[in-house]
Amino acid sequence: MRDEYDFSNADRNPYVKPQKTTVTIRLDKLTVDYFKSVSEEVSIPYQTLINAYLSDCAAKKLKPTFIWPE
Repeated sequence: MRDEYDFSNADRNPYVKPQKTTVTIRLDKLTVDYFKSVSEEVSIPYQTLINAYLSDCAAKKLKPTFIWPE
């Protein structure tokens, strides 16, 4: 790049979507199969569906409840 370009005071593009983070997660086969079947019904990729579900839970600040067998 040429030396005469100075981007030190430039603003970031406000229309760029935030990046997603790649993670490795272990899910039960039945859970993945469930989301895959629902994703076919609603015609969106299953990973997008899982992300949307988790995003909704996070926005509502839902916490899982566990009942452990005694």
